[in-house]
Amino acid sequence: MKAVADSAVGKWLAGFLEQPVVGMAPWIVFAVLSGPGRFEVAVLIALGISVVFVVLGRVLHPGTSFKILEVADVVFFAILAIIGATASDATHEWLETYADEVANVVLALIAFGSMAARVPFTVQYAREQVDPQYWKTPAFVRTNYVITAVWGLTFLVAAVSGGIGDLVLREPDNIWTAWIFPVLAIIVAIRFTEWYPDYVRAKARGSEHVPTAGGLIYPLVGLLIPLGVVVLIAEDATWLGIALIVVGLLGARALKPDSAEEEAKRPVE
Repeated sequence: MKAVADSAVGKWLAGFLEQPVVGMAPWIVFAVLSGPGRFEVAVLIALGISVVFVVLGRVLHPGTSFKILEVADVVFFAILAIIGATASDATHEWLETYADEVANVVLALIAFGSMAARVPFTVQYAREQVDPQYWKTPAFVRTNYVITAVWGLTFLVAAVSGGIGDLVLREPDNIWTAWIFPVLAIIVAIRFTEWYPDYVRAKARGSEHVPTAGGLIYPLVGLLIPLGVVVLIAEDATWLGIALIVVGLLGARALKPDSAEEEAKRPVE
């Protein structure tokens, strides 16, 4: 196991597993894949990813404790798999329709519950990337509360969006409520998770090159272009698709960050 952990691939995987989004990957995959007729496949793939990540974490980080999110991943999807295999047709139909919302509500509860317990779930990932001397500093603790809260809100947005599609529109596969809004919310949270620690570090050191809000938004604005293309292809909304593409092009050009801007990487003291 040590040979695997010390290899180039092992080191890359170890770094990858230290990202909070990894713990949410099974849920994201489940949210994208789930829907009428796809419940079993979505659950099994999400459960498989959860188990693989737990095993890799123990191989690449021997002796480390289990994280809140990775345990929740395995338990939740294992329970869903068992229920899906043994439930009645009516229950199975209900799960196909509402399991995505249930998953997002559970994730939101995990996020806000971990904050209430004073152990925001992102802190377990952050500690693997930051020297122990910084773990109890106000900036480190506050950063993890903020990022965890953003993810909690993201899951609520996804749950509400899916609920509107299922309960109000009666369209479980509505492209906006089932795909576009939830996926955009997740992408925003991922981008914020990358940007915010750099912003905090730069502010703490009084750097002249503090990451700007434009730097946060810039990659997101660019997403309006492929979104516009999707709307043009999948929806009968030509003008909306064109408007999204134009706004994406103009916004990306206006918000393009200065090449001289530097983003700090050293932990906050």
